[in-house]
Amino acid sequence: MKPAILVSRCLLGDACRYDGTAKPCPAVIALAAHYTLVPVCPESDGGLPTPRPPAERQGDRVVNRAGEDVTAPYARGAGLALAAAQENRVALAVLKSRSPACGRGRIYDGTFTGTLCAGDGVCAARLLAAGIPVFTEDDLVAGVVPLPRCGGISPVVKGK
Repeated sequence: MKPAILVSRCLLGDACRYDGTAKPCPAVIALAAHYTLVPVCPESDGGLPTPRPPAERQGDRVVNRAGEDVTAPYARGAGLALAAAQENRVALAVLKSRSPACGRGRIYDGTFTGTLCAGDGVCAARLLAAGIPVFTEDDLVAGVVPLPRCGGISPVVKGK
C-alpha cells in the first residue's frame, strides 16, 4: 500500500482556483507514481463557486475583494480537508503556496495589494493544529519536503 499525501487539486490541474484556472505542478503530479494522492480544494469543497472573487485573510477572518466575509466556507472546507486527511491517514500535505486556504508560512496580507506576510491559510493552519505536516509546491520543488519512504526507497521528485 502506498503512503498517502493530501494535495491541492489546483496543483494537479483542476481548474478550481478563484479565477477559474489551475496551477498544475509537475513535481506534485509526479508524486502519483509513488504515493496515493488525496486531492482537496478547501475553497470549492467549502461551497464557494468557481470562479469567485479573490479573498485574503484578515486576522481570523477571510474577506473577498468585495468586502464579503467568506470565513465560514473556508472553515467548512478546512474541516472537510482534515477529515479526508485523517480518513486516508496521510503522511503530510502539499498545498498551494500563498493561498488564503492552503498557504503555508507566507500568505497575502489582506490588503489586496500583492503584499505577502507571515501566516498560514485556514486549511493549512487546521491541518498543522491536528499534527499533519504541511508544505507547499515550492517546498517540494526545492527538495525540502520529507517524503515518506515507499517500498524501501525515498523517491526523488523534480520539476516545477
